[in-house]
Amino acid sequence: MRAPYRTGGMRPGRGPVTVGYQRRARGASGAGLPEKGGADVRKYPPGGLHSQRSLPRNEELTSRQLGSSRFLDACDPASDRTRGLPPTGVTVERRTFLRGAVIGSSAAAFGGTLMRGAAYAAPAQPGTGPYGALGAADANGIQLPAGFTSRVIARSGQNVGSTTYKWHSAPDGGACFADGAGWIYVSNSEISPGGGASAVRFSSAGAILGAYRILGDTRSNCAGGKTPWNTWLSCEEVTRGYVYETDPYGVNAAVQRPAMGQFKHEAAAADPVRKAIYLTEDETDGCFYRFLPTTWGNLSAGTLQVLKAGTATSGSFTWANVPDRDGSPTTTRSQVSGAKKFNGGEGCHYANDTVWFTTKGDNRVWQLNVAANTYELAYDDSLVPGGAAPLTGVDNVTGSSYGDLYIAEDGGNMEICVITPDDVVAPFLRITGQSSSEITGPAFSPAGNRLYFSSQRGTSGSSSAGITYEVTGPFRV
Repeated sequence: MRAPYRTGGMRPGRGPVTVGYQRRARGASGAGLPEKGGADVRKYPPGGLHSQRSLPRNEELTSRQLGSSRFLDACDPASDRTRGLPPTGVTVERRTFLRGAVIGSSAAAFGGTLMRGAAYAAPAQPGTGPYGALGAADANGIQLPAGFTSRVIARSGQNVGSTTYKWHSAPDGGACFADGAGWIYVSNSEISPGGGASAVRFSSAGAILGAYRILGDTRSNCAGGKTPWNTWLSCEEVTRGYVYETDPYGVNAAVQRPAMGQFKHEAAAADPVRKAIYLTEDETDGCFYRFLPTTWGNLSAGTLQVLKAGTATSGSFTWANVPDRDGSPTTTRSQVSGAKKFNGGEGCHYANDTVWFTTKGDNRVWQLNVAANTYELAYDDSLVPGGAAPLTGVDNVTGSSYGDLYIAEDGGNMEICVITPDDVVAPFLRITGQSSSEITGPAFSPAGNRLYFSSQRGTSGSSSAGITYEVTGPFRV
């Protein structure tokens, strides 16, 4: 979201299920999966789809399709249609702020790599980044460290690769999902009306295989979050907005999730240990929430809670139920006495007992130890001596498998900055010639060697001029 608030600145014991797609590239409302029998016959892992389904021509997933029982089944861990690891048997090693905690919600959910080394302890300070200085701008206008390269994946209003699917305007929050040997990158569209989200499918070598719509007819879809059962939560950043649960694979219709509350949603992050979804709110006096589904993996019912704490920048916190999740006539942020206020909640990321989220109104990165129920600052630009803060306009956030946090700027110097486990903050990349834009949707491919992100308004400053990029290189993994 633009407008800063502060002046200045995936069946154990059984083989995978093969699913063949029959959808061909087509017109502007949806496109991109190869013909059945081609290279894109996917093998879905435990609990994947158990039968072949040919997607209807020109299918667009809109709010008019919401409430589809087939999508509810796909998200119900009791159903054999569930994508991803079932919630039972998930093991995540607990520890306090070990290096690599930021491996990401999906990796944590799937019992990925063990975490490494040292602790996050204090607000990060400027220093030399893990990849060294930025070089001169490349042909795409991006300054990168040595060894890294960029390419344009999509431009708003233009066909994605060789498909006939036109990329959406104002690309915003995004995430990557494993897809056989390849992967899928999803991206929200922060326009209203129209909004929604789209997906790009990649081969194991990174070639674009297809692109298609996964959500439409919604409003100002800003950031969101990935679930352990491999769905994408797309958040409406409007007054009394909704969270929509969508299928990155383009099989199931999107579902509105009113149980997760109606407020100006920004981002979401899944915690498979406490079986919670954390939610940020983009208001100057916004709150930080968690949603506890009645059944983990089914977001149709549950309890919405808000974080309670004092006014200090560190301390302990508790949770309290939000009496009226509809937020009318009293907003959700105004219903619970003692709810802690945050100045413009933005990106949110969970890994291994830790949640990080950003607040743009005060350029802070907050760090919650959700095992100990304590909070502190991971970064605050006002605590950088000499006014030389490298990270301003904090927005979307993601984490690498190594343990680095990557935070995109809304404005600022149009940078993605990295915060390392040893509390160093430094620019990782800078986009030049796009000062009227913002960087959105940072997300790593499953292997961790490709970073996707967008410039929401590109070189012209218009939402119809968005550009989505990929950076490849020697990322720490």
